[in-house]
Amino acid sequence: MDATTPPPAPPLSPPPPAPYAGPPPLAPHAGLSGPQSSAGPASSADPESSAAPASSAGPESSAGPESSADPASSAARAGHEGPALCAAPPHSAGPAPAPYAPPPLRRRLLAPLGALAGAAAAFAYVGAVDPNEPGHYPVCPLLRYTGLYCPGCGGLRSAHAFVHGDLAAALGANAMAVAGYAAFAVFMVFWLVRAVRGVPVRLNPSPALLWAVGGIWAVFCVVRNLPAGAALAP
Repeated sequence: MDATTPPPAPPLSPPPPAPYAGPPPLAPHAGLSGPQSSAGPASSADPESSAAPASSAGPESSAGPESSADPASSAARAGHEGPALCAAPPHSAGPAPAPYAPPPLRRRLLAPLGALAGAAAAFAYVGAVDPNEPGHYPVCPLLRYTGLYCPGCGGLRSAHAFVHGDLAAALGANAMAVAGYAAFAVFMVFWLVRAVRGVPVRLNPSPALLWAVGGIWAVFCVVRNLPAGAALAP
């Protein structure tokens, strides 16, 4: 080997990796005071961060980008978090219904007095025209074609006797008709009293009452056609 030739250099080994120093600190924002602004060296140069040191020390400043130093952000966050500020306004009730005002007394008495006048006219006509004489009133179709008495057979003769004050003859002609006269009189008194007081009358009979009345009429119809119930026949 020539004396002027330098010896070969040893192989170079790769340099050891540098330790990881983390991401470079971000520049602080003027309206934010998070952990970056408190960790970076430029945070001391921010006048807002140095003016409010408590904002960077609290948990709210490190939890998000919004800072308590910003009044608009603090008010918006309080509006979302506070249930009292975002509560819906109370429901405004509508106007109260007006109290019931009954019509004038003359108008209230018109219906019951009209019904009473109609019933009185009917009784007056039957009292004047005797149904015991043939030819004045039509014959019951059931009695004419079957010879059976319906529940209303004898009602006109009963009304004629009732008008003339013969209660026994009225009961003998049709006892159910006399019971109907009494029920009608009670109802008319009840209707007139409520009309004077200004209270409306509502007829809403129960199904049990309707079935009971229908059953009584059916039994009356059957019994008066039997020999044992001849006293109920007209």
